[in-house]
Amino acid sequence: MSANSAPAAEPEAGKPSGSGFRLPSIPFWVQIVAGLVLGVLLGWITRSYEIAWLYTTLDKVGHIFVQLLKLAVAPLVFFAILVSITNLRKVNNAARLATRTLLWFMITSLIAVAIGLAIGLITNPGAGTGLTPKDGAKPEHAGSWLDFLTGIIPENVITPFTELNVLQIVFMAAVAGIAALKLGEKAQPILTLSESVLELLQKALWWVIRLAPIGTVGLIGYAIADYGWDLIGKYATFTADVYIGCALVMFGVYPLLLATVAKVSPLQFFKGAWPAIQLAFVSRSSVGTMPVTQRVTERLGVPKEYASFAVPFGATTKMDGCAAIYPALAAIFIAQIFDVQLGIGDYILIAFVSVIGSAATAGLTGATVMLTLTLSTLGLPLEGVGLLLAIDPILDMMRTATNVAGQALVPVIVSAREKILDHDAYNSASASPVEEPEVHDAEPKGVPVTV
Repeated sequence: MSANSAPAAEPEAGKPSGSGFRLPSIPFWVQIVAGLVLGVLLGWITRSYEIAWLYTTLDKVGHIFVQLLKLAVAPLVFFAILVSITNLRKVNNAARLATRTLLWFMITSLIAVAIGLAIGLITNPGAGTGLTPKDGAKPEHAGSWLDFLTGIIPENVITPFTELNVLQIVFMAAVAGIAALKLGEKAQPILTLSESVLELLQKALWWVIRLAPIGTVGLIGYAIADYGWDLIGKYATFTADVYIGCALVMFGVYPLLLATVAKVSPLQFFKGAWPAIQLAFVSRSSVGTMPVTQRVTERLGVPKEYASFAVPFGATTKMDGCAAIYPALAAIFIAQIFDVQLGIGDYILIAFVSVIGSAATAGLTGATVMLTLTLSTLGLPLEGVGLLLAIDPILDMMRTATNVAGQALVPVIVSAREKILDHDAYNSASASPVEEPEVHDAEPKGVPVTV
């Protein structure tokens, strides 16, 4: 992921050591932190002195970085899911592993939504904000259970890719993967091509990931310049609730599960998963972070064949931040603004939607679809979505980091429980950046590719 991701052979005499934009002496996490600090500084300068050209520049830099990530989303999701399903044929007890993975996705989501509800009921985030129903605006597109269920099946094979309907892409990939398993050897040419295309997409996406420090400057700077501290102040309690809730899940629940269920060191998990968590915080995209998440999961000792199924599956369905903590808090926040009383039945509905409907978020930036699905299920005004859109980018960073941490956590737990976890690899995991995907035919095996 970074230029100094792994020790490499000394360059031959007369050959350049790398491309001009590489920063070989600066660790990637330092580049990310520097981008955060610089982004905050430039955003503050832009807003304080109303520098129009800098405002536009920050907007464009952040927008281009996100667009580059999204460019690979549709084909990446399709081929990742297809290949991951067919890879299950290489794993013993594949059905058992898949069932256990789904079960732990649901268990951790249920715990996360319970924490979100508890924090919301204790802090009353909608009280004293000064916001009124008039401040909200009904979203153009709202999610409902009917739309969710009927929207899984596409009308044709082209539209889901052009409109970036990730849920429909997942459906088509799952069907294609299962069909390939049934065909057996006859489908091998298609599987070989799919694996090659997936490697190509991951390689290209890795180049985009290396631009994350620059993208960080634009995304954070624009957020500060556009929203300002005054707006954030109105949502102070709600913002703190989301960050605290995500922190409790990520640094409280996850370590507890690792120590008691998987019986491994929580510290080692965070050391190994850190490259994916920090990239998720910046990019706000579980799918965009997926190649890094998969590699750190493998580095933590999860078998590659199983990780190649669990991580892509999790990147599109496992959303403890966006689909559990956030909608629970948001529902309470919006109910208080609109003076709607929620009862026990409503809280149970929130938990149900969070556990069952999390696939609606589909790993993209933002959680608007999940929020509208929750609000429509509870009968709360959809205008409440407009109240939260302004603050969404600030919240989405922590939400996505929590999502990705959970996507790496579950494969580790399942592998440990099934006794297929490589404990030596897990115990030796470090926080160093992961390597770029290797080009197997062009490079000696084990030698990291430099760009």
